[in-house]
Amino acid sequence: MGSLWIAATLIGAAAQTARNAAQASLTRSIGLIGATQVRFLFGLPFALLFLLLVTLTTGEAVPLPNARSLGFTMLGALAQIGATALMLRAMQSRSFAVTTALIKTEPVLVALTAALVLGDPLGLPELMAILLATAGVLVMSVRPGGTGGWTEAGPLLTGLAAGGLFGASAVGFRGGILALDGGSFLMRATSTLALSLALQTVVLLAWLLAFNRTALRASVASWRGSLGAGFLGAFASQFWFIGFSLTSAANVRTLALVEVLMAQGVARIAFGQRITKRQIAGMGLIVCGVGLLLRLQS
Repeated sequence: MGSLWIAATLIGAAAQTARNAAQASLTRSIGLIGATQVRFLFGLPFALLFLLLVTLTTGEAVPLPNARSLGFTMLGALAQIGATALMLRAMQSRSFAVTTALIKTEPVLVALTAALVLGDPLGLPELMAILLATAGVLVMSVRPGGTGGWTEAGPLLTGLAAGGLFGASAVGFRGGILALDGGSFLMRATSTLALSLALQTVVLLAWLLAFNRTALRASVASWRGSLGAGFLGAFASQFWFIGFSLTSAANVRTLALVEVLMAQGVARIAFGQRITKRQIAGMGLIVCGVGLLLRLQS
């Protein structure tokens, strides 16, 4: 199991990079709110399919959530909704790669919060690896002054707020998985994913039906793109949750910083956004931090 969380996290990072690109494209056609709910509403059927496959394959019963697991999962679900909306808002103002980098400042918050709330281990070497990788993210994201730098406070704070909420969601989901009574790591991860997407779908459907039916109709009308983004979201989350079931949220979210490197490739190929020397230096710091973390975990 020692290396399984690494493989799961890398698969999740690749799928999430593709999902973010798909959602960013949908924002231009169906709006911010419509693109936000796509990963949840259109992802739920795939999460239920994953749960069915795990049940048939393992022969395990689906564990029923207790009050603690339900509370943690609800926290993760609501934080993820807010984080997704803020992420897409930031992507409207900054480049795809830079927004991804800003969001990935979350590992420090995840490490500290998970250590306090869940009792996940956090030693000084692990903290140094997390800080090193996060420093690389900041080097990539902004530069003092000038266009696209620290002076653009609105988009910068939006991206950082999204990262904070994604961090809170990671802690909530790991807490929900750990609090379940019984079940293998795969069953606990998959059942928690299905529960979280069901909660998110109910919340968003109620809100959209009450306040923004136009966005709901637009996402349904663009069902091909919405379905693709929903599948990628559920697929990525399946592997994130497997990672959360096997190791600390901080380990998963730090290794997930490789998504920043993947986003650079997407930005260069799909959106024609060039990579600067400063961003290359930041990527080097990320690689060093992630490499140190993996060495410590080996």
